[in-house]
Amino acid sequence: MGSLLTSLLNSSQALATYTQAFSVIQNNISNVNTPGYARQTQDVVSLPFQPDGGPAGGVIPGPLIDSRNVFLERSVQTAQNQFGQAQETAGDLSQVEPLFGTNGSYSIPDSLNQFFGAFSQLAVSPSDPVLRQGVINQASNVAQTFNQLSQGIGTTLANVRQSTQDSVTKINDLASKIAAINQTNVNNVAAGSDPGLEAQLYSDLEDLSSTANVSVIKASDGTFNLYLGSQTPLVVGTKSFPVTTTTNSAGTKILNANGTDITGSVTGGALAAQLKLENTTLPGYQTQLDTLAKGFADTINQQLAQGVDKNGAAPTVNLFSYNAQSSAAGSLAVTNITADQIAAASSAAPGGGANAQAITQLAHAPTIGGVSYTQAYGNLAAQVGRDVQSATDDRTRYQDVLTQAQAQRQAVSGVNLNQEAATLLQYQQAYQAVGKLVGVLDTLSQTVISLIQ
Repeated sequence: MGSLLTSLLNSSQALATYTQAFSVIQNNISNVNTPGYARQTQDVVSLPFQPDGGPAGGVIPGPLIDSRNVFLERSVQTAQNQFGQAQETAGDLSQVEPLFGTNGSYSIPDSLNQFFGAFSQLAVSPSDPVLRQGVINQASNVAQTFNQLSQGIGTTLANVRQSTQDSVTKINDLASKIAAINQTNVNNVAAGSDPGLEAQLYSDLEDLSSTANVSVIKASDGTFNLYLGSQTPLVVGTKSFPVTTTTNSAGTKILNANGTDITGSVTGGALAAQLKLENTTLPGYQTQLDTLAKGFADTINQQLAQGVDKNGAAPTVNLFSYNAQSSAAGSLAVTNITADQIAAASSAAPGGGANAQAITQLAHAPTIGGVSYTQAYGNLAAQVGRDVQSATDDRTRYQDVLTQAQAQRQAVSGVNLNQEAATLLQYQQAYQAVGKLVGVLDTLSQTVISLIQ
């Protein structure tokens, strides 16, 4: 009778073990699409059996096995960091690229051609009031195209600056969430690992990696410490340390919780791309555009100053004005000059068009860094195009790297529904076998009881 009771107890324990395994499988299937989730496996431990009075055998639940591979997680985080930087660069530069088109009524090359064309016509008929006004109109068109392009760069810069702030906010929010997860893990250390909480943690780490280069160190107590770069703490134990931004004419800087400049520590992710665009790339475009606008305006004003106006007098008003302290391209404008004040003639031949012809010849003169105005603009537009193409190529390449890293992780720790179905079938068969055994043991028990009675 004792053996029957032992067998019944073992069977009952086996049923409970397989029921727990069913729960783990169900949890895997329910979380097949949960970001950061790693497949869990319920280990089943067989107890020794010795028929001569030794251990009674049976099975009991073993440890819950986590399939997560730390190396593959780091590979995905690294790939996310690279892709995040490339994607941000490509996306932001795509806002700038259309501004540098070489065709259309508002393009700088087109407006320059029309401007010099207006002076060419004036050189032929210097007394024509319509042609004189046409020069002023085309000068206004040139100023407007410079203004529009400068404004477009400024708008992109403002958008990137806002994105930088959003990235810092995101970093701080994720750091706070991870610190809270650390606190929960510390409070529940006796309960063991929580697969759902772990999934949230690794999802947050992956999201954080796409935003900035973060070092992750797991402490002996199971908490995760995070550092921006390798030294600036974001999370230590259960406490988070927010970072901030400060912006001035020199650009944007990232400050740690103590107010120290740590901008140099940001070398990856979307935040690194935003800082480079905001502090270097876009200001570089603007500087080249300002140089072109200033050089153009100064050269035209200087050449006009060498001539005489319609009345044979030396000009007293420039054609162009700008504010060199802000942005020459952004502030370029036509003065209140009148049509009669356009100095189309030379002092040697009042009433002629020699000075207008001299200005026409400036169209192809190497006046900006050894090249013409149109070539200088073309060089700037080509640089923008190269930067956009490079960023687009990087985005494609790192997208492939990320996809491969995620596929490798999925193969090792992802939930495979076919595999879960096969495991479920295996445990169902074992459960059914134990159930039949329980039925047999119950019949035997009833027989033994009736014999005793």
